[in-house]
Parts: sequence; C-alpha cells; structure tokens
Amino acid sequence: MCVMKLLRWLSIALLASICLSSCNKDDSTLVVGMELAYPPFEMRGPDNQPDGISVRMAEGLAESVGKELEIRDVEWSGIIPALQSGKIDLIISSMTRTPEREKAIAFSDGYVTNGLCMLVAKDSPIQSVGDFVPGETRVAVKMATTGHQWATSNLEGIELIKLDEAAACALEVVQGKADVFIYDQISIYQFWKQNEDKTRPILNPIREETWAVGLRQEDEALKAQVNDFLKDYREAGKFDELAERYMAEQKSAFESMEVPFIFH
Repeated sequence: MCVMKLLRWLSIALLASICLSSCNKDDSTLVVGMELAYPPFEMRGPDNQPDGISVRMAEGLAESVGKELEIRDVEWSGIIPALQSGKIDLIISSMTRTPEREKAIAFSDGYVTNGLCMLVAKDSPIQSVGDFVPGETRVAVKMATTGHQWATSNLEGIELIKLDEAAACALEVVQGKADVFIYDQISIYQFWKQNEDKTRPILNPIREETWAVGLRQEDEALKAQVNDFLKDYREAGKFDELAERYMAEQKSAFESMEVPFIFH
C-alpha cells in the first residue's frame, strides 16, 4: 500500500511539473500586449498581421533585449489584468501614464506627448470646455480611457454618453446625439477627416498626456532595458522615421494648424 501511495504521489508530482512547465511563458520570447484597434499605432495590415507604430517599436525592443517577439491582441478593458496575471510581459498600446494606473502597474519613461481634444459638430458654437452647459451639453467618451476619467472628474452636471468603441462615440457627434467627443489628438483628427462635412476638431489640448510602456511593478530590470531602448530609439531618429512612415499627413496638418505634434 505504501508503494502504491508513493507511486501515485510521484505521478501527481510529475503531472504538476509538466503542467507548470507548459503554462510558463518561454523566457526567450517577449510577449507584448496591445489592442489592435487604434491606427496608425496599433492595427492590422492588409494581410491581417499586426502593423503600426507600436508594432515596429515592439520589434525594435525585442531585438534590443535579444528575444523573439510575440504580439497578443488584448481588449483594452482587459489589458492591465493581462499584464498583472503574467499573460503578457508588457503593454505597448498608446497607454497614458496616470496616477490611477500607477497604483496598479509601473511605467517606462514617456515616448509620446499627446493631449485630450474634442470633436464637435461643424456648426457647433463650442470652442472650449468653458462653453459646456450643465444639463444641456452631452459628451461622448470611450469607457476606461483617460477621456472618460477626466470627464467623470471634471464635468459636473454634464451628461456623459459612455460607449465601448471610439468610432461609436464619433458617430454620436455625427448624428447629433452628442455635442462633444473627448479623445486623443490623433484620433480626433482622423475622425474629423472621415466626417469633414459634419464635424469640426478642436485640437488644442484640454490637457497634455504622456504615453509610456506598461510593466509589472516588480520588473525593475525589464523597465531599465525598456528605458535604455527608448532613449537609443529616439536618439537614432526612429520615432521621426515612424512618424513619416505612418503619420506624414497628420504631422503636416498639425504643423499648419500650429498644434505641437506628438513626437517632439
């Protein structure tokens, strides 16, 4: 009986060991999480493969740390939990570094300066947040974004239309169901270009924001590697190259409007 128990225990231990080995990520692979729904930063190309500025950044980072790259498409609402649970190693997904998020995860140095801006109807009298009227102005926001967080904290008495998709928020303005959509500069510009006959962008930021790479708080060594990479990448002019490759039109338009561009 004792021998049988020993064999049974050894079998269980072996199975547990095999399971643990199969569940752990390969240390030779850098797993980067991003939501592939935010062109030109995170998207899918014509071949349905990951493409965009963040994808090229991730490729450069993986090469710099000597690892293979795996990109996982993760919904925005689940991207921080995916990092915390170890399903991904880091987040490169146009994520704004905020005090609220810093309670849950760590961030690298910033690599983009962006801002919260507004999309309004073409004939709207709104020029700034100061034109909002409590009880009358309706503001669309994408859930779990900094636009949503800012509006919740700062727009007392203003009706918020909370939606899961940025495109749906823009459509609310196009259809006259919302007076304003608050989101980042690049997206507001793109939604305006798609609906120039019905909308108008207000690109001077409500507030400036910094995008950074998200990491687990205990991954200090990886954070140092990421910061070294970002410094070298910037000094080598790689961000400028990506801007010209993916955002030449936006860069030119922002300069003509005298609005600071995000890579500077």
